[in-house]
Amino acid sequence: MLRPVLLFPDPLLKEVCQDVTTVDAQAVQLLTDLADTLYSTPGVGIAAPQIGALVRAIVVDVTWLPPRKGKEPPKGHGKIALLNPRIVKAEGTLTFREGCLSIPEFLADVRRSACVRVVGLDPNGTPTAYESEGFEAVALQHEIDHLDGLLFLDRVSDMKTDLFRRKQPRPT
Repeated sequence: MLRPVLLFPDPLLKEVCQDVTTVDAQAVQLLTDLADTLYSTPGVGIAAPQIGALVRAIVVDVTWLPPRKGKEPPKGHGKIALLNPRIVKAEGTLTFREGCLSIPEFLADVRRSACVRVVGLDPNGTPTAYESEGFEAVALQHEIDHLDGLLFLDRVSDMKTDLFRRKQPRPT
């Protein structure tokens, strides 16, 4: 089911989310709602607090949008739907221009780990892990930040040089 995406400065976006304690029909429905909502936007990731649910759940898929003109399609695992995701390994650094469905007017250069290993529970409750790099690693870190009440704006080093207004806000 499509759910509205909360926009900054909604206070729910700054809340720390609780672990999902039971992988039941409600948890699976939340992941379905996250995926349905994500695929209705121009985004590549969404976290539960962005639709008003204060539990640790994310969906990331950097492969579903058509590639930008002249660019190769992003590499990734396809749809990653995780409950209680955690970064257990992070290596390297990169600076990436990020956007957010909850802050559609802005982009910012954010420093992130270049490679991550993320663990969590899949929709069946099975422990799973993903090794990701580049764009997908950035997207996973961005969405896990949401679960800790952090927005990409919180990671901007210099608001004067690293924050940019979008030429045209992306529709959500």
